[in-house]
Parts: sequence; C-alpha cells; structure tokens
Amino acid sequence: MTQTPLSIPLDRSSPIPLYFQVAREIERRILEGELAAGTRLENELVLADRLGLSRPTLRRAIEYLVDRGLLVRRRGVGTQVVRPRVRRPVELSSLYDDLARSGQDPRTEVLRLALEEPPPAVAAALELPAGTRVYAIERLRGAGGEPLALMRNHVPADLLRLDAEALAGQGLYRLLRAAGVRLKVASQSIGARGATAAEARALDERRGAPLLTMDRTVYDDVGRVVEHGSHLYRASRYSFEMTLTG
Repeated sequence: MTQTPLSIPLDRSSPIPLYFQVAREIERRILEGELAAGTRLENELVLADRLGLSRPTLRRAIEYLVDRGLLVRRRGVGTQVVRPRVRRPVELSSLYDDLARSGQDPRTEVLRLALEEPPPAVAAALELPAGTRVYAIERLRGAGGEPLALMRNHVPADLLRLDAEALAGQGLYRLLRAAGVRLKVASQSIGARGATAAEARALDERRGAPLLTMDRTVYDDVGRVVEHGSHLYRASRYSFEMTLTG
C-alpha cells in the first residue's frame, strides 16, 4: 500500500475556497489515474502543514472527497483512495453506454437468455396478452474487474433477434436501436434493499449489503412498450445523479 506526499498549488487570491481547490485537485488526480486505488494519503497534520493550511480546512477537503466516494477513512490505515463510484445520470441510456462514455471498459456475462411466457406482472408492464413469448435476459455487468449490476430484462420477441454473443458484446439499447427501434421515453422507479445470498455472491458483496434497485419500462416513438427491466446495483460502487430545476 503506497503513501503519497502531495504538493498542490493553491491560489490564495482566488474567490474559490482553499478546501475546494484542494478537493478538486485531488479528485482530478484520482479520476485521471495519478492517484490509484489503494494509495494512502499522508497524515492530516503533515499534509496540512505541507500545504500551508489549517487542519479544519484540510479536513473539510477530505470530507468532501469521502462524501463523493473517492476517499475512505480506515482505522489503523488512514485516508485511502478507493475506486471511484460509477455516477450515472438519470436519463434514457444504458449502463453499457454510460460506462463506455466515461472511459470504463464494460464487461457483460450473460447468465440467462430464453424465449418464454413472462410472469403476469411483466406481461402487464409490456402491455402484451397472456401467452405471448418474450426474451427473458439476465446479465451480470462489470467494469474494472469488478461486478457492478445484475440486470433482468424482458423484450418482446417480435422486435429483434437476440443471442448471447451479441448481448455479451453490446448494450441492449444499442441492439434495439440497430434493429430500428426508436427509444423515446421511460417510466422508472429507484429504490434500495438488502442483497440476498445469491445476489451477494454474484456482486461480490456480503449478504444484506445495500443494493440500489431500478425498475424501468421503455416506450418507443409510437408509444409501444419495447423493454421492461429490473436492475440491482452495488450501492458501494454506484450512484444515480439527477438535476432538479424550479
């Protein structure tokens, strides 16, 4: 475990608070890979003295980065860089596309792909008559060598032809768009719950660990339901972001 002495240039004449200048510079170095996961920062007293800051100012910078999931404080270890969480905007996009867009290398393991009659609740969400066969898909999505999400999706079988190889190599929304489906709008709910034993094993978490949940029903440009998904995300590695306006 490495320990890195930091030298950070500060503009004391700037209206930007000193704690924020420190926090943003450390954040930049983490996101650009200069400070790798596992890097241990110096003791706060030593670092504050090195940067010419008061300890409360430096502590505020560290707390800002802890809150953003970039640093963690561990008793007996100190302050340590952790792998940044995936911060996903709440919009009509796929996890695959969001990871690829942020420079991470998405990996997909197709756990199940079948043509079958969906449960009544899923058939109702897809607005399909009972007995209609759909694709039932279950995938494990990861990045950086870590699992991130368990994704269960149902797609009407008449929209496109799916196979495990295509699903392992591309996101579902890319495949739908390539088949001529125009995704337009979605109804979505976000929640949280504890992981079951099986989910914990798949996601490399402990049983009962907090998971974010997302249920989404997607419509195309003519109002047809084209996909229903129920996803689980590791809360330790994942967060949703949204912008509110008034």
